[in-house]
Amino acid sequence: MAKSKDTGQHDSPLLDQLESGPWPSFVTGLKRLANDDGTDHGSMMTDLIGQLEHSYETRRGYWKGGTVSVFGYGGGIIPRFSEVAKDYPESSEFHTLRVQPPAGLHYDTNVLRQMCDIWEEHGSGLIAFHGQSGDIMFQGCKTDKVQPAFDELNKIGFDLGGAGPALRTSMSCVGHARCEQSCYDEVKAHRQIINAFLDEMHRPALPYKFKFKFSGCANDCVNAIHRADFAVIGTWRDDMKVNQDEVKAYVEKAGRKYTIDNVITRCPTNALSLNDDDTLDVDNKSCVRCMHCINVMTKALSPGDDKGVTVLLGGKRSLKIGDTMGSVIVPFMKLDTDEDFDALEELAEKCIDFFAENALEHERIGETIDRIGLASFLEGIGLELDINMVNHPRTNSYVRTDDFDEEAEKWRQSHGRGGASGDSAAAAE
Repeated sequence: MAKSKDTGQHDSPLLDQLESGPWPSFVTGLKRLANDDGTDHGSMMTDLIGQLEHSYETRRGYWKGGTVSVFGYGGGIIPRFSEVAKDYPESSEFHTLRVQPPAGLHYDTNVLRQMCDIWEEHGSGLIAFHGQSGDIMFQGCKTDKVQPAFDELNKIGFDLGGAGPALRTSMSCVGHARCEQSCYDEVKAHRQIINAFLDEMHRPALPYKFKFKFSGCANDCVNAIHRADFAVIGTWRDDMKVNQDEVKAYVEKAGRKYTIDNVITRCPTNALSLNDDDTLDVDNKSCVRCMHCINVMTKALSPGDDKGVTVLLGGKRSLKIGDTMGSVIVPFMKLDTDEDFDALEELAEKCIDFFAENALEHERIGETIDRIGLASFLEGIGLELDINMVNHPRTNSYVRTDDFDEEAEKWRQSHGRGGASGDSAAAAE
C-alpha cells in the first residue's frame, strides 16, 4: 500500500468509507493517533492503518500469536505479530495488555490521565474501555515495551487481567454506588471473588476460560446471564414495594390507557392489575422480577426488602453447543454478612474445581453441564436439586414410558442402591 506524498499516511479508501456513516468511527481515532508526527505511536498507527486497509482488500487477517508475558505472570498479554511486517514494519508487533478495571468501573480523571500518559509513552495510545470481560484494553505495544508499560500501570494500582485458558477478568455494574435498584454489595462480591482466585487468572491452568460477572438486579447491566460462566444477579424474595400515591400520580400524568398498554399488559406473567381508583395490585407469587414495571414506574415501584442474589452457571456465546444463557443453581441466597460472602466464595471454588477436573479441553462449564447433565453437576458440587433450576418446562405431554423401569434400574445401580430385591431385603431388615 503506497503512502501519500502529502500526508505521509497510507492511502485507505476502504477505511475511509467507515467514516462516512452517521456514527462515530474507530478509523477517525486511528488517524488522529497516526497524525502525531515524530512519535513512536504515530508511526505504529500509520502502519497499522496500512495493514488494516490491506486486510480489507484481501479479506484476510495477518496477525499471528506467540508468547509475550511479564515477570511472574502466565497470562494477561495478547501477543500479536504481523505476517506482513516487511510491508508495515512499524506495526510488526502490536500486543495488547489486558488490565483489570476497578469494581463497579469507578475512575477519577487523574487516574484516566495517568493511564493515557503511560500508554502514549510505551504503546500506541489506543485504549478501549472495556472488553466484554471488562478489561481495559491497552492495544498496540512492542515486545520490549510490555514490561515497562506494565510496571508503570502497576505503580498506580492496576494489575493484569486474564487471558488464555484461565479465570478471566470480572466485571460488576455501578450497583449500589448510584443505582436504587441494587439488591446487594456488588463491589464487595466482585473484589472478594477475584482476590480469592487471582492465581487462577495470572497462571492459566483451566481447560478453558471462566468468567464471573456481578449485576445488582435483573436489569443485568453487565450482561452476566448470557456472557458469564458464573453470574451473580441481585433479586428479592418478599413482596415488591408499591407506593400507591406515586402510582396515581403516574397514571394521572401518563394516562390510564398508556399505563395499561405499557406497564400492565407487558408483564410477562400477568401479575399486575390496575384498579378503577388507579391503584395497583401485584400478584407477587406470579412476579418473576423482570424489572420492566419498576423501570417504567421508578418512583411508584421498587424491589422488596428481603434482598439477596440468584446464582446462575453456564452463560456464554457460541462455541460447541451454540449460545446459552445461565442456568439457575442457587435460586436465592442472602449476601449481607461476611459469612454470606464467604459462602459465595466457597460455592465459586467448588464450581471452578469441578470445572478444572471434569471439563474437556476448550470446553466452557455450560458445555460440561450440557454434556454430563445438570443433576450430575449439582451432585458433584454438593448442591440439592431445586424446582427453580428447571431450564424449560416440558411442552410435549406425550412421553413414552415403556423404558422407565429399565432406566430406573440403571439409576439405582449407578448410585449403589441395588436392584428391587435388594430394596425389599433392606426393607425387611
